Amino acid sequence: MRIPNAQMQAILNAYVQLGPLPLETLTPAQARLMPLMDNAAGAVYGQSITHRAFAAHPYPVGAITHRLIESGDGRVMARIYTPKGEAPQGGWPAVVYFHGGGWVLGDLDTYDSSARGLCDGARAIVIAVQYRQAPEHKWPAAAHDAYAAFQWTHRNAVQLGIDPGRIAVAGESAGGNLAAVVSLMARDRDDILPVHQLLVYPVTDILNGLNSVSATENKEAKPLNTGMLAWFYGHYLEGGQDASDPYISPLYAKSHAGLPPATIILAQIDPLRSDGEAYAERLIAAAVPVSIKLYTGVTHEFFGMVGLVNEATEAMNHAAADLRAAFDKGYPPAPDEALILGTILTK
Repeated sequence: MRIPNAQMQAILNAYVQLGPLPLETLTPAQARLMPLMDNAAGAVYGQSITHRAFAAHPYPVGAITHRLIESGDGRVMARIYTPKGEAPQGGWPAVVYFHGGGWVLGDLDTYDSSARGLCDGARAIVIAVQYRQAPEHKWPAAAHDAYAAFQWTHRNAVQLGIDPGRIAVAGESAGGNLAAVVSLMARDRDDILPVHQLLVYPVTDILNGLNSVSATENKEAKPLNTGMLAWFYGHYLEGGQDASDPYISPLYAKSHAGLPPATIILAQIDPLRSDGEAYAERLIAAAVPVSIKLYTGVTHEFFGMVGLVNEATEAMNHAAADLRAAFDKGYPPAPDEALILGTILTK
């Protein structure tokens, strides 16, 4: 396993000092009481661990509001971040964002940093979705909520001050899985596609991902190890469920043709690295424009640590630039001259 760089290691040290118990030995209710990496980041910032890490985030936003979104037999919460300044003619572009946490942990507060960064950097309204979580709500509840949120955004675009032709999806880890699934669902149902999909260390292969190169290499990594992945997958799915269903493991879609252009951001010290690499290869083989970057010396969860980890700032800026470029093109997504044929750019 690779050694984290000094900035990443400082946060990992703070995380260890908070004394988290091994996640795979806990019930979901117990796990939700454990400290997370945003608490460790807050400790490095010198804040109380009971205070969310990015309350004074370097990325400013103009306004934050909350709405309830109808999904299936209930409603889910959405936090809406609006950029500072006046909206462009036709409305703001938008990003429907899904947080990480293995479909079991995490919430809108935990990933507030990422939503703020995308709002400010992409100059877009960000709609962060608190989808239903497992094991209380197993698959496909989270996938249905994610797709319902994307549809809701389109239906209510004008009311929200959003340009309906410039809506992207984004997510981290389990949220990256949901962003990919929403893109597949939209294509399969002949609905309007997202103009772009931002996938940050996404889960794409629950069927075989635990045996991948990166899952083997990083089986003891922090803050995410391979045993934890198995714990998350076990709580997300019912026993005996077919993990090759593309709305569970997007890697196994019969075809990836016609999907939106993608930006895939990966961490070197992460059991999910191979999932992202494999999905990029499938998209590229299907002639989907892909920009993929691997950041060395950092671990899972680095993306939101702007101000603490240099690679987080680089990754956020890269993601925001790709989203701005996609918004300039609008819907339907146009062919991208920057198609990267199987090349992983390393930072």
